[in-house]
Amino acid sequence: MPIDKSIDYSAITPEIEALTQHYLKDHIIKPEKYVKYAVNRGLRDLNGNGVLTGLTEISEIQSSKMVDGEKVPCAGKLYYRGVDVEQIVAGFVNEKRCGFEETVYLLLFGALPNAAQLAEFRTLLAGYRSLPTNFVRDVILKAPSADMMNTLARSVLTLYSYDAHANDNSIENVLRQSLQLIALFPLLSVYGYHAYSHYVLDQSLYIHNPIPELSTAENLLHILRADGTYTELEARILDLALVLHAEHGGGNNSTFTMHVVTSSGTDTYSAVAAALASLKGPKHGGANIKVVQMFDDMKQTLPDWKDEAAIEQYLRALLHKEAFDKAGLIYGMGHAVYSLSDPRANVFQQFVEMLAKEKGRHEEYELYAAVARLAPQIIAEERRIYKGVSPNIDFYSGFVYSMLDLPLELYTPIFAVSRIAGWSAHRMEELLNAGKIIRPAYKCVQPRMAYVPLEARG
Repeated sequence: MPIDKSIDYSAITPEIEALTQHYLKDHIIKPEKYVKYAVNRGLRDLNGNGVLTGLTEISEIQSSKMVDGEKVPCAGKLYYRGVDVEQIVAGFVNEKRCGFEETVYLLLFGALPNAAQLAEFRTLLAGYRSLPTNFVRDVILKAPSADMMNTLARSVLTLYSYDAHANDNSIENVLRQSLQLIALFPLLSVYGYHAYSHYVLDQSLYIHNPIPELSTAENLLHILRADGTYTELEARILDLALVLHAEHGGGNNSTFTMHVVTSSGTDTYSAVAAALASLKGPKHGGANIKVVQMFDDMKQTLPDWKDEAAIEQYLRALLHKEAFDKAGLIYGMGHAVYSLSDPRANVFQQFVEMLAKEKGRHEEYELYAAVARLAPQIIAEERRIYKGVSPNIDFYSGFVYSMLDLPLELYTPIFAVSRIAGWSAHRMEELLNAGKIIRPAYKCVQPRMAYVPLEARG
């Protein structure tokens, strides 16, 4: 039977609307039931802290310390394999070189590489930075999508078909697959955007090949831009962004997804696609986009960006659901774990100002700085909060990406370009140490009902 092409299968029909209303009427679980049955909703306790569900050696977040037997908030710290991220950044910044590759090495192997090991590792990644013959033409260009995360996930799943050992979950094979994906993510993301830009936005199509001696950040800018050029500061700040997003404690949604899916015994490509699906969610990977959009609205609303009284009034309007998207949020403020400060934001902030000066956008940077200073005070006055609020890394990363002239569609894929490093480390850790499939428990609160014959139903 041929398909009826006159039917719009994406339409919400009256029948669907009626079924939806029926569903919403009967199936909302009241919040008090979570308290009654002591259920940690969202795997968080009543104070918002994550429930301990596993052990890891890969990274650690510190947001509090014990003082006289009491847990008190402290300045946030982030450790990769026990090494303070701020020290990692200071190391490669002082030596005026990119640091993402050594960060990947540290996350995967648990030790900082020496000069020879780092050079060999960079060469290994460069060798994997090549897609199968005709992959760009047959896979990426033939099915452009407005959502680059879906494009990226589709490309990852398609790579399964090109791998003769796709289902081999031995550590050596998963390491090989992981290194290939780490090397290919910039290409898959940028080429996916080029396909969308050409076929949907009617822009010129160009595909640049990566250059072996360039770093991940340098290659990303090279293949993205029509002329392939970039400044040293641009490359170093994008590299810094990749380092700061590479891993984050293991408990974030996409990394937990990687653990859960890996525990089922599935292949690397499926596990990475699942993590990508998690990161795509606006509550996880899309926060920096919301920050940029919020500031765009703020800049249009405020006639004087230096008027702090007007800035404060706008921020209160945000919290009162009277401005921007009426969600009642100041995007980029606060974090699920950090309270006094997000160490990634602290590291990023000083470099953001440098880039703003180079790009002639220092006045805009001053607006960001004013919001960063005022918002925590206003939130503390307007909200009942159980811990401090401070700017998180998303507060600055979107501004950086806009100054780098990165299209909005690539903000979350660039997050994935970085986080694939942490995902890979966690996948190997799960395979090496776990023996059981992850299976959390849910308590059923639906009352028992008797079966009613069809003819007796109302």
